[in-house]
Amino acid sequence: METCIVTIDSALPLGRAIVLTGALLLAGSAAAQTTVTRSKTVATGQTVRLEIAPNLKKDCTPGPMPEFKVSGAPKNGSLITKVGKLKTPASYRCPNKDAAVQALFYQPNSGFTGTDDVTFEVRTSDGQVQTQNIKITVGGAGVKPGADAKKEGTDL
Repeated sequence: METCIVTIDSALPLGRAIVLTGALLLAGSAAAQTTVTRSKTVATGQTVRLEIAPNLKKDCTPGPMPEFKVSGAPKNGSLITKVGKLKTPASYRCPNKDAAVQALFYQPNSGFTGTDDVTFEVRTSDGQVQTQNIKITVGGAGVKPGADAKKEGTDL
């Protein structure tokens, strides 16, 4: 849910201020929002893709570009956004469709190993909002760039 800050004018009667605050809370809860928690692993010095979102609406027509809003930045790395064009995979709800995309990547600080956390919202072309909480494990024993290194790197 979005946070609203309400400044109450002392000239307003208290009852009116309570009604105003209640109306704002009801309006904020009307937006459809889901939360997803997941984890990613990345080798030290590598970059990992956290999310990629196309500009396609539910009916597969182009819409506005998706938006990312970071509410919990990483403490031990940085985020990179990129915009480009891709063909959607055959398994996607709009298969083999050319789409503009926006992607979010995580780059750990030089020499950092351990865990980091990122929280962000994705607003889709249809206006749906999804909050994503991602726990990122950087480096450590057995973490190597795998076969998906290109897919997970900064390439779209």
